[in-house]
This record gives sequence, C-alpha cells and structure tokens, in this order.
Amino acid sequence: MVRLIDVTKRYGTLTVLDELNLEVKKAEKVAIIGPSGSGKSTLLRVLMTLDSVTDGRIEVDGEYLTHMESRGKLVPASLRHQRRVRSKIGMVFQSFNLFPHMTALQNIIEAPQRVLGMSKSAAKDRAMELLSLVGLSNKCDHYPSQLSGGQQQRVAIARALAMRPKIMLFDEVTSALDPELCGEVLNVIRKLGEEHDLTMLMVTHQMGFAKEFADRVCFFSNGKIIEEGPPETFFSAPKHERTQRFLSAVREAS
Repeated sequence: MVRLIDVTKRYGTLTVLDELNLEVKKAEKVAIIGPSGSGKSTLLRVLMTLDSVTDGRIEVDGEYLTHMESRGKLVPASLRHQRRVRSKIGMVFQSFNLFPHMTALQNIIEAPQRVLGMSKSAAKDRAMELLSLVGLSNKCDHYPSQLSGGQQQRVAIARALAMRPKIMLFDEVTSALDPELCGEVLNVIRKLGEEHDLTMLMVTHQMGFAKEFADRVCFFSNGKIIEEGPPETFFSAPKHERTQRFLSAVREAS
C-alpha cells in the first residue's frame, strides 16, 4: 500500500531521511518510534507531500506519488498528479488544526463538499456517522473552544476520515494532551484498527499502545530504520544496541 524506495530528504546540509526503504501492506498497522530528530515526522510529511523528497521515490496504492510517467519515462510529479494520489491519504497532526469559527460538524463537512464535491446533505450524513464513530455525536454543534483537547483530536480524526482515505497517518496525536485524555483518543484509533480496513502509520511515544496495537514496529535513528519487527519480539528482545538503549531510557523515564 505504501512503498518508499531510497527516499532521502535534506534540509541544506542536514540529512533527515537517509536512503530510506519501507514497504507497508494493505491494512497493516505500523508504529514508528525513535528519538527526536530521527526523521519520524518527516516521513509522514513527505507522504502527505507537505515536504518534497530530495531523492528517491514513493508509491501509494500502486501509483507513484513523487513521480509520474511521461513518454515512457519517470519524471517529477505535477501538483495535479500529487493531489490525486495524495487524496488516498489522511493525516492527523499533533495540533488539532480545527477551524475555530466552525462547529465540529462544519469542520468535518468542509473538505468533502469543497474537494470531493459532495452535497451538503450527504456530507452531513457522513459527518454524523463519523462523529458517532469517535463518540461525539452529541457535540456536533460545539465549537473547538467548547471541546476538550481529547474531543478536539477526535473531531480531527473524524475530519480526516471524511475524505475516505485508504491510508491514515498519525503524528504523535496524543502529545498535546493530558495523560488522562490520551486514552480516549487511543481508544478511537484502536476502534478504527479493529473495525475498518485502513492502512495505518503511527508516529508515537506511547510504547504500551504500540506494543498492543501495531502489527510491526519500526525504530528510526538518524533518518534510517535500524530495527523493525512484530511488537512481541521487538520490545522483548531488541537486537540492535541503539534500540536497546532507547527502550531502556523509555523504561527508566516511565
């Protein structure tokens, strides 16, 4: 469903992704962990085309995202091509990024109407389904300022799902929340994984959730994946010394 081939991202002389290779299968749930500055969030940003790649290629659902074919050759993708392929991906950020002047319902129906061309009634029906999914059907007319941080993040998840993506990206979605609110957001993500055929990539510092939820855990360091595997073996018997040091530090901090 997602394939990165020798993907490199540089900012000047700083290499953030270093010839990264990664394949994610349909409906696979991948947790991405690692120290700050290791390239985790940059991976999600290049998948959303918020940042361009310096080198390498990205494929999404069997199509090139970063490139397109022209006269039998691969050339850099046009913005139109990128937008079309990117429409298969939804992303939820650390900050909720809700429109403050819109209710929860209005935040969710805005993009389906403008981008997908859905009628207002169809978009509203879809939004109410999603608000019910995230446990907020009774908050549809509330503005972001009237919602808790956890509730705002659940609206943000519903808003991303309204675009009917095949792939969902989550970037430290609980980092801005109080510990007691983390659970309600993680429960929604857990429910999505159980009930929907979505491919998910989650950058997270919640090791317990990664262990429980993910099919595979990837450990990033210096722009590369230096170790990966199923959570039951990754957390119990990490092979790489850098992974061992990281997990040991996480255990001590907790």
